[in-house]
Amino acid sequence: MSEAWFAGVIGQPTAVELLSYAVQRQRLAPAYLFVGAEGVGRALTARHFLQILLGQQPSAIASLTNHPDVLWVEPTYSHQGTLYTRAQLMAAGKDIPRGTAQIRLEQIRHLSRVLSQPPMHAPRSLVVIEQAQTLNEAAANALLKTLEEPGRATLILIAPSEASVLNTIVSRCQKIPFTPLRRTDLETVLQRVAPASFWQEVTPELWHLGAGSPGAVLHAWQTWQQIPEAFRTLGHQLTCPMPLRQCLELARDLSQMLEVERQVWLLSLMQQQCWRVYSQQGNWAAAMSALRHLEQAQQYLQQYVQPRLVWEVLLMQLRAL
Repeated sequence: MSEAWFAGVIGQPTAVELLSYAVQRQRLAPAYLFVGAEGVGRALTARHFLQILLGQQPSAIASLTNHPDVLWVEPTYSHQGTLYTRAQLMAAGKDIPRGTAQIRLEQIRHLSRVLSQPPMHAPRSLVVIEQAQTLNEAAANALLKTLEEPGRATLILIAPSEASVLNTIVSRCQKIPFTPLRRTDLETVLQRVAPASFWQEVTPELWHLGAGSPGAVLHAWQTWQQIPEAFRTLGHQLTCPMPLRQCLELARDLSQMLEVERQVWLLSLMQQQCWRVYSQQGNWAAAMSALRHLEQAQQYLQQYVQPRLVWEVLLMQLRAL
């Protein structure tokens, strides 16, 4: 049964075995915590698990979002008094507000109202909470009450780690671990979803940024495509001394041509590139210094320090290595 129902899930044998055992033994937990990095198959596994509990055929996975007994909760932004997911804002052509999306008290109250009613067709109501680490304090406390008395429901919380979720919530869930994929499994997954140009352009640094997550590798490549070509190998270029004037001009161009979010991502790519060059040279002192300066620059950008100033300081620091 597990092979048939979880056929689309690759590289997660422990998660598949635990969920299959629960179904076969009819020993479902009231709540599960799917723990692992983004893009390794947590949401996909949740969809397959819901299909089993609903008695649907594997081919019906797309219909889950419209099932009356399934509620899928995602972090939201507040825009003019209305809650929107990131996908809804982008589909409507609206700007993404500054700040972090959250799962809010209103969403958990709605969840509680839904679960207070008996399921319409299925034996139980099914709830998936994506990015459970974004539950704000009020929402987390409200969810605790639901977890204490879930009724005829099964909840699946998806988070990167146990530590990212309130301890009292973790204690009420059965943990389902998801691990980084091996390179062969990564390639198997990406053969299904990545375009041909991906295989022509993906670099060793992009594989490393993915850290065993197919979704993260694909996202890294998509982000890399949005970076001007002159900046894509910046980490390699900066391992050689650059004239001061060129550093200042480059800092100006980077701060003007890239959004801050892209600048932060580029610094992660540069870490991989600098490490690769310096480690091949055996220059470990320069490698560690470069990583320290690049990480510090990321922190400054995330703290809203003026980007041009951040880049000027960073490029002069790297120039001195």
